[in-house]
Formats: sequence, C-alpha cells, structure tokens
Amino acid sequence: MSDVDAAITRAHRDEWARVVATLTRRFGDLDVAEDAAAEAFATAVERWPTDGVPPNPGAWLTTTATRKAIDRIRRESRRDDKHREAVMLHDDSAPEPLGAIDDDRLRLIFVCCHPALAAQTRVALTLRMVGGLTVPEIARAFLVRETAMEQRITRAKAKIKAAGIPYRMPSVEDLPARVSGVLAVLYLVFNEGYLATGPDSEPVRTDLTAEAIRLTRLLRMLLPHDGEVAGLLALMLMTEARRAARLSATGELVTLDEQDRGSWDAELIGEGHRLVRERLATGEPPGRYQLLAAINAVHTSARDIRDTDWSQIVALYDQLVRIDPSPIVELNRAIAAAELDGPEVALAAVDRLEPRLSGYRGFHVARADLLRRLGRSAESRAGYDSAIELSGNSAETAHLIRRRDQLG
Repeated sequence: MSDVDAAITRAHRDEWARVVATLTRRFGDLDVAEDAAAEAFATAVERWPTDGVPPNPGAWLTTTATRKAIDRIRRESRRDDKHREAVMLHDDSAPEPLGAIDDDRLRLIFVCCHPALAAQTRVALTLRMVGGLTVPEIARAFLVRETAMEQRITRAKAKIKAAGIPYRMPSVEDLPARVSGVLAVLYLVFNEGYLATGPDSEPVRTDLTAEAIRLTRLLRMLLPHDGEVAGLLALMLMTEARRAARLSATGELVTLDEQDRGSWDAELIGEGHRLVRERLATGEPPGRYQLLAAINAVHTSARDIRDTDWSQIVALYDQLVRIDPSPIVELNRAIAAAELDGPEVALAAVDRLEPRLSGYRGFHVARADLLRRLGRSAESRAGYDSAIELSGNSAETAHLIRRRDQLG
C-alpha cells in the first residue's frame, strides 16, 4: 500500500463520521451528507496521488464534501430556494451547540438511532452511516440478503426525509430512549472487528475494535449508572484481552480451547471483571450485555480450558435465553451444554435450530465439531465444507480447513 493509499485509508477511518456529522448538522439531510462525503473521498482517491496529501486531510474532505452537497442541493432545488442556497454558501452563523455529547462519531450514532425508526432499522442505518461497515458486512451481521439490507437502509433514509425527523443533536433527556440502539451498533462494530466477515479484510480489524471500545468508554462516562453500558464495555474488554492469542504465526484462527492463556492481557481482563462484579453488587436484574460479560468472566477466570465452570456458563445462558430467545443464543447454550451433557445431547439441540440458522456459519461449525467428537467423520466433513463455503474470513477458513483435513 502506497503512502497516499494509506493516508486515504486513515482519513476514511478517522474523518468519515466527522464529515457526515458536519454536513448533517448543516443541511439536515443524512442522504445528502452521505452522498457528499462519498463523493469527497472519491475525489481524494482521484486527486491526492497527483496533488499530494493535503496538510489537513480532514478539513480538505469537509470543504470538498460541503461543496458537493451544495451542488447537489442547487441541482435539486427550485428557484424559490435560491435564498437558502445563498445562506448556505455564506453561512457565518455560530455553530450549533454540541449538546450532551462532545464526540462527532458517538453523537451521530445517537442522531441516527431515532426512536421513530424500527430498532433493527436504526442499527442497520447507523452501521452504514457511522460505523463505516459495508452493506454486505451489515447483511451478514443480521443474517439477511444484501439486497434486503440495501432496501432496508434506503427505506430508513426515505422515512426520515418524508417524516421530517429532525437531525438535532440529542440532549441528556434523549439519551436513555436511544441507548439500546447505540449499544447494538457498538456491539456489531466490535464484532466485525473481532472476526471480520469480508474476504478482502484483515482477519481481525483492530481499528474497529479499538474504536468501539473508545466510544463505549465515552458512553459509560455519559451514563455511568446504566448497567448495560457497563456490561458491554466489560464484554469488549475481556474479548479484546484475548486478541494476541487468536491468530497463529501462520495467520490461522486459534479457538478458545487452544489459545495460550498466558498471552491474554491481564489488565483488560481485570478491568472487565471489576465491571462485572460492580454490576452484580447492585442486585439489579442483569440485561443481555451484562450476562454476556458474566459468561466471558467465567471463561477468562479459568487458567486452563479444563478448569472452566461449564455449569455456571450454562446457567448464565439459561438466563440469557429468557430475555433474548434468539437462535444464536440457543446455539451457544448448546455448545456450552455439550461439556456437561455430552455431544450427542448437544447435537440434538443444535439440529433443532437448522431451519433458522442454515445460512449461519457458526451453526455449521458447531455441528461439525460435535459430529467430530461423536466419530461421525463423513458428516463432520460435510459440516466443515458448509462452514468453509460461508466463511469470508481467511484466518477462520484456514482453521476450518485444517480441522476438516484432520478427519482423514
């Protein structure tokens, strides 16, 4: 990658949300903001190799995107809108107050998570506009087709425009009503970094995991008494602590049971455990992220995979199933239950999920592993083949191929 290509990549990672946020505040139209930002980055790709990287890439992109937005509005406007265009061209008014959130990316996430939109639609739109995820990546996160996700995002932007939903910065009073959507966005961004789904991506995207953790820390400062915010932060920290052990020297994914636990980050694990203990001490019923964090706390407390308290993990999954009866939660519970009840009982539970998870890579991985433990090699091989076909992550694909080929 050339220096210019690297500069463009950094600018996209660091400046995309700020440019979109700036244009959204100014023009009140997320569609215009996204299109203008995309055009500005396309112009950078065209001009920076010839003209050189500007001294302040962010300011250059904002200025270019603003001009692109004004050009688009001018083309679409009627004559009686000329005055408004002139105001935009010569806008020297004071900037809009930032509101409760002093971070461009986190603020725009809250703006997009407007309660007038359906929960899944808010999350999908925000992942596209703010998280920087592509439509295929978002579609894989939701287990839907790319065309369906594209239509969902398009309809969301159209609804916002038709309903005149304001793009004002959220106040402190707005935050609780939107926080669940924001947490879902941050969780999915982190997951995409933890195990990237795109075939052209790095297997582990530390830029996404680091940004998700940074924003969740900011969110905890804003909402220090919200248990789910604390739970999500704890979950991210304990997961991130294992990053150094997740890839082998050859770039193959290393699963939890094979990881060198001595290479885990003890400081991050300790911080995550403290957050879990603080939430338990409140006596409040735990939510989804708090339970996921508690499960991770049990895993990261064991010095060896053989020391894992599987009964406690299954009990935590039982609580999680009651508040989040999704097929993926049921799948993960079955995987944990295999350590208590054996692979045959777990396989029966996994097979019952096939109608809902036939297109989910993790389902085929779990099923292949259970069949391998039962000595049903031919069926296990077929399961690994299905998982390999669905995997877009090079490190995971290498791991699955090795497991399949070990069957003989």
